Amino acid sequence: MPLETDFPQNFEAREFKVVGKRPVRPDGVDKVTGRAKFGADAVAPGMLHAKILRSPHAHAKIVSIDTSKAEALAGVKAVVTRDDFPVHEAVKEDQELMSVLTNVMAREKALYDGHAVAAVAATDPRIAAQALKLIEVEYEVLDHVIDEDLAMQPDAPILHEHLGHEYGGGKPSNVAGVTEIGHGDVEKGFAEAEVIVERSFKTGAAHQGYIEPHACLANIGSDGRGELWCCTQGQFMVRDTCTQLLGMDVSNLRVTPSEIGGGFGGKTTVFIEPVAVALSRKAGKPVKIVMSRDEVFRATGPTASASLWIKVGAKKDGTITAADAILKYQGGAFPGSPVDMGAMASFACYALENVRAVGYDVVTNRPKQAAYRAPGAPMAAFAVESVISELAGELGMDPIDFRLKNAAGDGTKSSFGPTYDEIGLIETLEAAKKTEHYNSPLGPNQGRGVASGFWFNFGGQTAVSLNLNVDGTVALSVGTPDIGGSRASMCAMAAEELGCDYDDVYCIVADTASLGFNDVTDGSRVTFASGLATIQAARQAKQRMIDRAAKIWGIPSDAVKWENGAAHPSGPNAGEHEPLSIKDIAAMAGETGGPIAGHHEIAAEGAGPSFATHIVDAEIDRDTGRIDIKRYTVVQDAGKAVHPAYVEGQFQGGAVQGIGWALNEEYIYNDKGLLENPGFLDYRVPVASDLPMIETVIVEKPNPGHPYGVRGVGETSIVPPMGAIANAVSAAAKVRATEIPMSPPRMLKLLRDSEATAKAAE
Repeated sequence: MPLETDFPQNFEAREFKVVGKRPVRPDGVDKVTGRAKFGADAVAPGMLHAKILRSPHAHAKIVSIDTSKAEALAGVKAVVTRDDFPVHEAVKEDQELMSVLTNVMAREKALYDGHAVAAVAATDPRIAAQALKLIEVEYEVLDHVIDEDLAMQPDAPILHEHLGHEYGGGKPSNVAGVTEIGHGDVEKGFAEAEVIVERSFKTGAAHQGYIEPHACLANIGSDGRGELWCCTQGQFMVRDTCTQLLGMDVSNLRVTPSEIGGGFGGKTTVFIEPVAVALSRKAGKPVKIVMSRDEVFRATGPTASASLWIKVGAKKDGTITAADAILKYQGGAFPGSPVDMGAMASFACYALENVRAVGYDVVTNRPKQAAYRAPGAPMAAFAVESVISELAGELGMDPIDFRLKNAAGDGTKSSFGPTYDEIGLIETLEAAKKTEHYNSPLGPNQGRGVASGFWFNFGGQTAVSLNLNVDGTVALSVGTPDIGGSRASMCAMAAEELGCDYDDVYCIVADTASLGFNDVTDGSRVTFASGLATIQAARQAKQRMIDRAAKIWGIPSDAVKWENGAAHPSGPNAGEHEPLSIKDIAAMAGETGGPIAGHHEIAAEGAGPSFATHIVDAEIDRDTGRIDIKRYTVVQDAGKAVHPAYVEGQFQGGAVQGIGWALNEEYIYNDKGLLENPGFLDYRVPVASDLPMIETVIVEKPNPGHPYGVRGVGETSIVPPMGAIANAVSAAAKVRATEIPMSPPRMLKLLRDSEATAKAAE
């Protein structure tokens, strides 16, 4: 819980005036008129253009790099290779930083198709592209491995000699780490089970599919100080990572985030920013890098692909007695797949006495994975929720009733350790069962599926500054880039607390020199944590306005109260004074003590986990294997929906991305380990014509860790879709689908194999 203790606990009785309404988004006009500046919009006088040379091999030793011809080309101002990225002391002591450094620029080996090998800055993009062709790289091609199961085999090509010795029995292996969670006695629980379902599953690696490619502009002066503009989910993370990798003082780099054209977790790390800084420092001029779409797919992180084994047992009355899982996630060429979070999230929806999940973090010759909305959880939920629904069918139980019988609730000891406080899973299941959708009839070749999902949510380090302008309007500065409507939510919470109009608050995302440290915008943390800091900053400013009113009236501060956006005498004994509005107090600020502001810095806790239940109707064409999603409903606990339109958008967006992941999206590699679909023509994301209208039901079970009851909502919505869709498709096809994506060729093969098996059994 946060340190503050004055949170109102009677949430239902509170009447909000701004929070819970649907005001116009504050950044909308700029974005629809083209005034908003995105990463590629940044320019600077004398700017150079940079391009990156990338490995054409999935796995190869870099024998030599000769850049002399490129450097001699007219217009080329700087070239960097691995030699320009020495391993500084801070990097030596941090495995994750070492992985980032090696990913930013290949060292001894190129570890995947698209791995950066060199970079050129020139006066013109065409000259930079020409220079790349002049760089001579000698490769020694090595055997590669793409699949997580194959990477764990004893004879698999080894990516890193220093990794996996524990799993490899003292020898290197591709298993970078093992995670195990759970409690109770799983073997004893299975012995008590009367029905057991055990299955294996596979999921493909899906990219976040953001429309805006990565872009940045670095400008480092001769004194070693400079600025960096980039599209990112965390400017402070970019600053700290770049300075550590390049041996700079943190104070010497100021990072300004641009508007962001989609991130979904994919912009929570660095790919090109250190390269731009290194080139600018070497050239003495501003350097801009904009990735092509091909580069985005080949060299930035998709989520992990996974191989999963799930076993769940239950009594005939529907009580789950044991649950077990083995999860293998490949996170690309470097350690750090989200298998730990997958293991923790796998059975988080259920109250279980005997539960275990073991996760393996596996390295392969793929790009370094990055977060994708609830990293690790969707893959585990797909497998677990498939088995849960199959088990319900074996028991002859309604799938929602089966989940309700075993659902985690307030006070449940979670599968991953902590005991839940107040959570809303049961409420989402009950609401889902009551929907018209769940009780409607199905057509021919259609099936209905349900699935539940969980995400942790977290708070993290956050700083906010709120300044009262002389005209009574409010300038709010936050350090968390807006990727899902957080500016609107911050304005609403500030206005609610101050008692002013929503339109009187203007929110900006500040650079790293203008505000205290903020963690990255991820983990569904911003509305909770930045909102908490905004409320506390507003309370501080409110108290200062009370103090100014008291000074004006010549009475003690405790004789003044704040109501409806104005200072009032707290009672008859305080004297008769006309209320002083925010505008009144702001106009007199210079005469009563100077500027009025509120600031708050916090390492926020008490975020409160989030749960959702999804309902899907799917139709399968048995002649082609094509699947159509006919109807989709999201039921999710938001704690308190600060801006319901944005909340609904988050619900719908997660569902749509889950549909794409379930039906179409995956990285396809050839036998040389080269990516064959690095573009939106071949890597197919859902478009409007592929989708029904996503129906939403907002459940509000307040989070006691926030003054307004807020929970994060952005990530939970992508956790249930694959499981719900797989259950719907399996019901329609009358055969269990165990591999994602369920593309037409894959489904057609499954149908044909099922028919052949049935005929053979006759």
